[in-house]
Amino acid sequence: MHFPILTSLVALPLAGALLLLFLRDEPEHEGLVRNIALVVSVLVFAETLLLWSRFDPASADFQFVERHAWIPSFGISYFVGVDGISLFLLVLTGFLTPLALLGSWESVHKKTRTFCMFVLLLESAMMGVFISLDLFLFYVFWDAMLVPMYFLIGIWGYDRRVYASIKFILYTMAGSVLMLLAILGLATLHNTVVGSYSWVSASASSHTVSETYTYAAIAPVAGEFTIEMIATSTVCPGGGSWNWNPGGTATIE
Repeated sequence: MHFPILTSLVALPLAGALLLLFLRDEPEHEGLVRNIALVVSVLVFAETLLLWSRFDPASADFQFVERHAWIPSFGISYFVGVDGISLFLLVLTGFLTPLALLGSWESVHKKTRTFCMFVLLLESAMMGVFISLDLFLFYVFWDAMLVPMYFLIGIWGYDRRVYASIKFILYTMAGSVLMLLAILGLATLHNTVVGSYSWVSASASSHTVSETYTYAAIAPVAGEFTIEMIATSTVCPGGGSWNWNPGGTATIE
């Protein structure tokens, strides 16, 4: 039985956030809080590098796969794995999180413990998004990722942080609803064709993918993209590129 390195990428920053929960959010503990968060994020980055070193680029299959039954009556499982694209995103996330914490060293002094907790929780959720092969699991991690981002923008942002955070959560949650409907449609379609529910992404499925299934699989991405384009035209009718989301994230730079 191999070490569940993918699960540890999600669990380690989550454990770090829980550890910070037991520390008081007081100025005299600020250094300790920052150091713990930084050490945890560096360990996660080291794990991603270890994952990279053991990844076989000659294989087209998902690697480091872990699969456990979660809600078997509906065919939902804890199913994770990585390919070349998700591996790059994992390493990039592991690299950027320590930089984000270091960048906040001199700029964030309000509720430092809570800030570090949210950064680690965000990293944990992002890792989960990139390793998920079960669509229901992916959706859970996706929505979990939006929560710390909302608070990071709303609490530690600049002048228009409340406006930016509300705008961010409204648009992303609207996209999430479309994504959920598309995922439910995929599962229902699979149940109609095969006779059982399946939440496994098309690229990880061993079944032959029909044209209908292919179009349905594109629906979540198309829905999200459409909402983002509508948001862009609403905020900047004369043009512009992806103006709404950077408006939120820029407030915590």
